[in-house]
Amino acid sequence: MSDKKAVIKNADMPDEMQQDAVDCAMQAMEKYNIEKDIAAYVKKEFDKKYNPTWHCIVGRNFGSYVTHETKHFIYFYLGQVAILLFKSG
Repeated sequence: MSDKKAVIKNADMPDEMQQDAVDCAMQAMEKYNIEKDIAAYVKKEFDKKYNPTWHCIVGRNFGSYVTHETKHFIYFYLGQVAILLFKSG
């Protein structure tokens, strides 16, 4: 499938949902090369599966400070690319 290894840096999310986030991001990276397209794909999938409103940030170099719903936050790397996914009320 993909040679990119997922490294979870920070998560407040059930294990099953974490795995889903990684799988979804891998699918997105197979389909798209542009970071905003990857982010849009992951956001839409999570909005569908886990109800709105999700936010997804994808990139190689960014800082962040966000407020999220409890148990709805993950920050991980796939290869060189960082992915921040969280839900707000």
